[in-house]
Amino acid sequence: MMPVLGYWFGIAWLDAILRLAVIAGVMTVVVIFLTYAERKVIARVQQRLGPTRTGPAGLLQGVADALKLVLKEDLRPTTADRWVFELAPFMVFVPVFLTFVAVPFTRDLGVRFLSLGLFYIVAVSSLNIVGFIMAGWGSDNKYALLGGVRAAAQMISYEVPLVLTVLGVAMVASSLDIRVITERQDVVPYIVWQPLAFVVFIIAGLAEMNRTPFDIPVAESEVVGGPTVEYSGIRWSFFQLAEYSSLFVLSALGADLFLGGYIWPFGSNPPGWLQLILILVKTSFMILMIFWVRATFPRLRIDQLMSYCWKVLIPVTVAQLFFNGLVLVYRWPDILLLVFSGALLVGATAATAVAVRRAARRPRDAQAVRDRRLQYARGA
Repeated sequence: MMPVLGYWFGIAWLDAILRLAVIAGVMTVVVIFLTYAERKVIARVQQRLGPTRTGPAGLLQGVADALKLVLKEDLRPTTADRWVFELAPFMVFVPVFLTFVAVPFTRDLGVRFLSLGLFYIVAVSSLNIVGFIMAGWGSDNKYALLGGVRAAAQMISYEVPLVLTVLGVAMVASSLDIRVITERQDVVPYIVWQPLAFVVFIIAGLAEMNRTPFDIPVAESEVVGGPTVEYSGIRWSFFQLAEYSSLFVLSALGADLFLGGYIWPFGSNPPGWLQLILILVKTSFMILMIFWVRATFPRLRIDQLMSYCWKVLIPVTVAQLFFNGLVLVYRWPDILLLVFSGALLVGATAATAVAVRRAARRPRDAQAVRDRRLQYARGA
């Protein structure tokens, strides 16, 4: 990040506090904007208007929601575990807050530039699993507990293909420094060489954020809100803040890893203002794609979700790592990275299509079995 007051005065702790204050302010503004943008985009897809009343064109809807949550009464169930219940929102939000630290937005704009930034983000982002378990357990509510267990199972499972995809990109770039990975895409972005990794990154990221179609842990029709069902006011807003902050961080990270970040397609030395425009445009593209997925696809069942991770995503991502290793070790042409990854993507898509068609036939098959049993019972 550009030098701040503490840096100029040589006071390390003041510099750290000011940087954290900047992150908090930026994340709050981003979340307010994203809540408004999501409502507008989904309304457009569903042929509705979205927010229009609060402020010009509804622009102050996010501000109104934030004020409502801050002023709303903070309730806690009588039988809840006080400390576990009250600390859970912080355990969900703080890891997301920390991942923001290592994401570069331009060559010179970022909170901290870490040589192991990708490893740091993967390690820190997995800690919020503890927060969801704490929220489910501390609420003393069976629906909250069920949602917390579902969230833990889902997030632990989809963490595996997510890590494997970013590891494949790190292998191709030969670095864990996100700036280095970004700047090695000055000619060809890694989405070209690793299309499977990009698709799996989006899918696993949606599952990590509990967003549609992977919102099973917070499904209102099944677990009436999941681990957050007993939360209200400012504590509930921490969960929402964490979700939308994760959305922004995931989109910015995906833009850096797969779309060339602030570099491609203008080469290795675009001016600073152009770098910022590039990363904002690519991050916005990722965010809009996630909004489109939410407005389009229905929720999966829990068995479908877990089977898809362990039977489809993990095998194909492991196979991609194997082929990446072959290409890099034996110095084969880079085009083979695209060939292998593209073939695996086609195979994964075909397997998904077969599973969907098979699932669509199951209700009719089950009804036929029941009819045969009824006929047999009547005959007997």
